[in-house]
Amino acid sequence: MDQALASRLDRLAQRLPRTYPGPGGALAVLRRGEVLLRHAWGFANAERRIPFTPRTLFRLCSITKQFTCAAMLEACPDPAALDTAIRARLPRLGAAAPGALHCAHNQSGLRDYWAVAMLHGSPVEAPFGDAEAARVIAGTASLQFAPGTRYSYVNQNFRLISDALEEHTGRDFAALLRGIFDRAGMPTAFLAADTRAMPDGTEGYEGSQAGGFRAAENRILWTGDAGLGASLEDMIAWERFLDAGRDDPASLPARLAAAVAFAGGAPAPYGFGLARGIGFGHALLGHGGALRGWRSHRLYLPAERVSVVVLFNHLSDAHAAAMEALATVLDAPVPSPDASLPMPAWTGAYAEPETGLLARIEPAMPGRLRLRFGHSPELLGLQPDGSATNGQTWLRPGPAGLWLERPQENFRGRLEPLNGTPAADIAGRYRCEELEAELHIAEAGGLPYGGFSGFLGRGRMELLEPVAADAWVLPCLRALDHTPPGDWTLAVRRGAEGRVEGLRLGCWLARGLDYRRVG
Repeated sequence: MDQALASRLDRLAQRLPRTYPGPGGALAVLRRGEVLLRHAWGFANAERRIPFTPRTLFRLCSITKQFTCAAMLEACPDPAALDTAIRARLPRLGAAAPGALHCAHNQSGLRDYWAVAMLHGSPVEAPFGDAEAARVIAGTASLQFAPGTRYSYVNQNFRLISDALEEHTGRDFAALLRGIFDRAGMPTAFLAADTRAMPDGTEGYEGSQAGGFRAAENRILWTGDAGLGASLEDMIAWERFLDAGRDDPASLPARLAAAVAFAGGAPAPYGFGLARGIGFGHALLGHGGALRGWRSHRLYLPAERVSVVVLFNHLSDAHAAAMEALATVLDAPVPSPDASLPMPAWTGAYAEPETGLLARIEPAMPGRLRLRFGHSPELLGLQPDGSATNGQTWLRPGPAGLWLERPQENFRGRLEPLNGTPAADIAGRYRCEELEAELHIAEAGGLPYGGFSGFLGRGRMELLEPVAADAWVLPCLRALDHTPPGDWTLAVRRGAEGRVEGLRLGCWLARGLDYRRVG
């Protein structure tokens, strides 16, 4: 390592804990299998004063998905061997159910079960284990799209794979993972299925440096979707394992990184539990993980043979930190928006017909727009050609109107502008027959509030936000998982006489659900 790079990494190690403040964290940077930086700081448990070290056990959450796919590829050279077991867990879908590869590539068309759990009235800190997961999954009666045609992030895709693997092999999923860990040299990695606690006392924290931190309460029981527990040292071993097998097409690392496509042949930017993307002009593979109190991210540049791992036991942005570390290694400038570009005239509220979701576009800062469409707001930089993008989502104006493009989802739709003010006549009970669940909208002091009810309980009432005529949103900013549904779109449906008959409800994680007014 040359002196210039060593100096940049030293500054990064000093800067990162204050740029992303919280109880503790760890960072590793590798190149060609060599560790350039291994750094840990703060506390794994602030109350018990347990230091955060490279050997601290950490909840890796959705980084698990690539390990689940690794176990699948090892046990089933043809993953289609799991299709029958997956279909059996989706009895109401029958032949229309997705296969194992659809699940591994997040192309299943299923709605995310932790989002759907909120529609069943689940409190945020409620238990969610095998019985709850099986019931939500088995109750699926329709899909968001035909398997293979689109991308949508769905956690139970990987739970279905791990359950099917157990049935197919007759082995416990933890034992299947152990085989992968042993091959990669990860001695302390394990299946940390119970999210209530880690065996070494490591704690995850909600809150902020400004408002204070508190230990996060989680009661999910998970498996192939997010159950990995491992240390920074374990993850360094994983990065070395991936780098060592990069050039052998028959190796497990090469099979995980193999190109995947949608049904129509378009390249897919997600496959086998790994996101494919571009960082500072370089192709990269990676994935993040998150639960309340935990954030992590790992990425790998195959051509440059550079790896970055970031672990936070708090809710700072681990992806941003990983990209900052990558920029440090590459000595790449971080692009900034062009503040001289004028704000476009097409800000406002829109409906996207295929998904049924609202798209709200508003000025954010000079050179940037804020788009509210997915599970969280996105900042898009204005471009000289009149479009706006963050590299993954595009807004493009044209003669036929404004187009929303999300290439990673194989999606392009024309936005329909919305106007007007919602009428205050939506109070009542609404039932979704598919879910056997209800939405209750009540007026309290002249304001509408809504809450979900179902077999998991009675969710809290939230203040509805008016958007346009017959268009509302119901916020859901905390959920069972770290990534909440965000804003649920409520598109009101009226009969011939103008009376409210029902509504269509959805969010990015779970959309296209019909509710009928029943009272």
